[in-house]
Amino acid sequence: MTINKEFTVNAEEIQPLVKSIGFILATYKIIDGGEMVDFMYRDQPDFEGDSGWRFLSGSETQEYADNPDNWGIYDFNTLANHDKSITPYMDLPLGTALERVKGTDTFW
Repeated sequence: MTINKEFTVNAEEIQPLVKSIGFILATYKIIDGGEMVDFMYRDQPDFEGDSGWRFLSGSETQEYADNPDNWGIYDFNTLANHDKSITPYMDLPLGTALERVKGTDTFW
C-alpha cells in the first residue's frame, strides 16, 4: 500500500541539523498533522538502521497508536527539522522515556 502524506516541512526545507543516528518512528499526527512531539522513548531497534527512537504527539488514542498505518519511518534529522527541541536528547541510551514539560522545549 502506498500512502501519500503531506509533510509540514518540505523536503527542500530540510537542513542538516544533527548527525545521522539512523531511522525513527513517528506518528503521522506529528509529521503531517503539524503537532509537536510530547512523548519520546528509545526502544530496542526493530530493523537494521533503526535508532530505536519512537515519537508521539500525545493526542493519539491507544487505537490510533496500535495501528501501524499511522506511523512512518524517517531519518532523525527529518523530525529534528520539524521539532528542534528533540535534538539534545538524541544520544540518550536505550530505555530512555521522556515527556515534554508543557509549554517548554524541555523533556524529562
